[in-house]
Amino acid sequence: MSVNYIKQNQSISNPLAVLELIKPITWFPPMWAYACGVISSGMGILPNLALIILGIALAGPVVCGMSQAANDWCDRHVDAINQPDRPIPSGRIPGLWGLWIAITMSLLALVIGWQLGIWGFCATLLGVAAAWAYSCEPIRLKRSGWWGPGIVALCYEGLPWFTGAAVMSQTFPNFNIVVIASLYAVGAHGIMTLNDFKALEGDKQTGINSLPVKFGPDKAAKIACWVMTTPQLIVVMLMASWGAIEYAIVVSCLVAGQFVAMRRLLKDPLKLAPWYNATGVLMFVLGMMVCAFGLRNFGAL
Repeated sequence: MSVNYIKQNQSISNPLAVLELIKPITWFPPMWAYACGVISSGMGILPNLALIILGIALAGPVVCGMSQAANDWCDRHVDAINQPDRPIPSGRIPGLWGLWIAITMSLLALVIGWQLGIWGFCATLLGVAAAWAYSCEPIRLKRSGWWGPGIVALCYEGLPWFTGAAVMSQTFPNFNIVVIASLYAVGAHGIMTLNDFKALEGDKQTGINSLPVKFGPDKAAKIACWVMTTPQLIVVMLMASWGAIEYAIVVSCLVAGQFVAMRRLLKDPLKLAPWYNATGVLMFVLGMMVCAFGLRNFGAL
């Protein structure tokens, strides 16, 4: 009792614990997707450089960082099982500090989003709301193996891509951009399912019905592979039909590389999921940027 009391009332003694809380390693996907949106918009880069930098900072450190803080606060009991050395369960971020950090960053996100125009602000509002809906009771979408990864995939890939294009053009992006961004968001659902493997034991104990919990690692990995692959094959067909043949071929090669990696993954999904995240997922996100340049150079008509 005394140890817990001390942890709950001490101040944050190590600022690095805050950095660990907001998980910089997770910022890359939305920043990359936002950059894809900027590229695909066809607008000039240098004349809008300040706006681009602000948008990328919003997508990564601010909104994604906020979502990590909110998730860690709402998941502090799960992390006590899965990752007891995390900042909140370990007591390095004590009391209500984790909650106040998440709330403060949510407000900061909205302030920055307002600077990006109406489209940037609306997208930021949606992203912040989705982050809290994912983690916070009573909604807590992460309890579902379908809705949880789905909302994360949307906010990591589809929404930042849409936002980057919308902020650059200050209008609703055209059809081709929205379709490609949406397809990659669907594919990212599979990536998020693989990411759930690391929390398998804690999810079982705390009622999180992730796909690895619901179907077991082997079947969940197969589902994830299908979900990742199918939208990319549609992307290839669409890019080719729009005249971006060279770009479609490059994406096809990247999909083939993922297929090879998936064959290895399926031999031992629980062990190899982190390996796939460093190999197959890399090819997935490279395909996003290839498509962004294809849309830019051929026009999204």
